[in-house]
Order: sequence, then structure tokens, then C-alpha cells
Amino acid sequence: MATLTRHPSTPLPLHPSTPLAPLRHWIDGVEITNLHVAHRICRLIPCCCPFERDLTVLGHTIHIPALCKLNPVYDELVALRLRALTYLADTCGEDVTRYLC
Repeated sequence: MATLTRHPSTPLPLHPSTPLAPLRHWIDGVEITNLHVAHRICRLIPCCCPFERDLTVLGHTIHIPALCKLNPVYDELVALRLRALTYLADTCGEDVTRYLC
């Protein structure tokens, strides 16, 4: 079942004093090698920020910006999702349009 493997040959230029550097490095090192894991990653990580909205209150529109950019591992999660989509499309030959926004 555990088909996520870490690719140790790609060091990342992360500042060592960052508390989340080990987590960010681990996420960047995850290699997708299983069809079911790739599907699960594509379902769990959204393609666009679900918090960005336009609210209309008493005729005035209020825009709530994408709050996902505040997540310190956002870029790594988006890259992981992209690797999973690439694995599904290139290696498995699946249609990934259902995972696109």
C-alpha cells in the first residue's frame, strides 16, 4: 500500500532555520508510483482555492481573496498535485480533465 517514495537525489534550497523546512522537503521529495495514491492526491488537494469568494451584502460586493496562499506549504502541495496529474496522464494514460477546474 505504501507506494509513496522519497526521491533523495533532489535537494531543495530551503532555509534550514524554517520550522516547516523538513515537511516542505519531504513533500517535494514524494514520488508518485501508484495509480490509487495519485487519484487520492488529486481528490484531496483542490485545483483552486475553495475560500476565494465574492459576497453580495445589501447590494455591495465584497471580494474575499484566496487564503490558500497563506498556507506555508501551499506551493509544495500544488507541485505534488501536479506530479500526481502528470503520473496519471503520462504513465497511466488516463483522462485527467475531471480533476481540472
